[in-house]
Amino acid sequence: MTSTTLPAAAPTAASPPPVPGRMGLAVLLSGGFITIFDLFVVNVAIPSMQATLPANFAQINFIIAAYELAYGVLLIAGSRLGDRHGRRRLFMLGMAGFALASALCGLAPTANTLIAARILQGMAAAMLFPQVYALIRVSYDGHARRRAFGLLGMTLGLAAIAGQVLGGWIVHADVFGLAWRTIFLINVPVGLLAWRLARHIPESRDASGAGMDWPGALLVGTGLALLLLALIEGPAQHWPVWTIACGVASAGALAWFVHMQRRIGAAGGSPLVDIALLTQPRFAAGCLLVMLVFSTASAMFLCYALLVQTGFGLDALTAGLIFAPASVGFVAGSMAAPGLVARFGTRAIALAALLYGGATAALMAHVEIAGAALSPWSLVPALVWLGAAQGAVNTPLVNLALGLVEDRQAGMAAGVISTLQQVGAALGVSAAGMLFGGTLQTYSDTDAPERYARAFASALQFNVAAIAASVVLLWWLGRKR
Repeated sequence: MTSTTLPAAAPTAASPPPVPGRMGLAVLLSGGFITIFDLFVVNVAIPSMQATLPANFAQINFIIAAYELAYGVLLIAGSRLGDRHGRRRLFMLGMAGFALASALCGLAPTANTLIAARILQGMAAAMLFPQVYALIRVSYDGHARRRAFGLLGMTLGLAAIAGQVLGGWIVHADVFGLAWRTIFLINVPVGLLAWRLARHIPESRDASGAGMDWPGALLVGTGLALLLLALIEGPAQHWPVWTIACGVASAGALAWFVHMQRRIGAAGGSPLVDIALLTQPRFAAGCLLVMLVFSTASAMFLCYALLVQTGFGLDALTAGLIFAPASVGFVAGSMAAPGLVARFGTRAIALAALLYGGATAALMAHVEIAGAALSPWSLVPALVWLGAAQGAVNTPLVNLALGLVEDRQAGMAAGVISTLQQVGAALGVSAAGMLFGGTLQTYSDTDAPERYARAFASALQFNVAAIAASVVLLWWLGRKR
């Protein structure tokens, strides 16, 4: 489960646009739904992809991480383009692009083609999703705004659950023998219908908004892509020289990005990221905290799907049904979190993180001890515990991080936090995938259930370590506050 905050503060328009009617709001919510749905649904389709493309383990990692990385890196760009050129226009462009990219995903003949299409899909999502937040923000006031954002939050939660359960049913149904391809092709009519109905959304823009630093976006995107390439392909190919070179080039590109952003800011321009913001110790810690926590979700989804489907031979629908109680737990934890944080402050988030780490460790130990004798349905109690604790951490985490900066910096901070959510998720997939794939190779002569159980337990070591580091950061921030 995940969440996405406002990518950048939407400036108030000179004259408030008309309020969208019910149809306009429904169209906006549909944009949020399909964006988050496609973050999650791919996981249940992994075994089907491996069987029909075919795709090796590194390519599977890229299919997941490519979407998250393209989505995260371009979120700020999508927000700024909507402000300057029209939010409804960018929503429609993003929706049409998402439908087209989904069609390319569904028709992809090879794994590498699918990876390329997923990059395009993530780019379209980054153009689409910021407009949903911005249009709600500028179109509603007071109770109406709170109600609209409440409906959006519920929609995003349902999208996460549907990605597991509905996605599992779609793959299991194997409509027209399309197997996993249906999860992408279903976006085409939905996206085109939403594009057509977007006329019910009033246009709004803020031409005085900040310009877009395209060289900076290209540089940070290249740096992060090279890092993912090194982390995913390095272990799979036993670290040839070119993977190490990619890692070095990544460090150079990211260092140059920081230098460029400082120079633009010093000249009075509009950098993609205000580096001065990241030099504030408390906000820097909050950014690292967001990356760590959100890196664990995608890693968990990947490892779970591989364990129960590829390792233990369950179909996608059964795998989704086993995981569904965890999604219910997540919703319950999310609902309880605001009241607990209001009463106990940062300590409540730290306690939830401890419980999250405990659930992850319990799940890891259960699978490792059971091995080939594991009953997948026996995972449900630990999954519910994990989902509830994760919801209690994720929901207040973004507000905690944004509360570490001054109000005048809130827009830039929101953009940074939103980007780091997705970048963290992509890096989490690569890190956990590195451990998972390495263990599979080590036990290549072992039966599949035992081998995948060991790989699952090995990969979750990353999650436990990331959550442990998050608890330390939360304790430190609690003391500072």
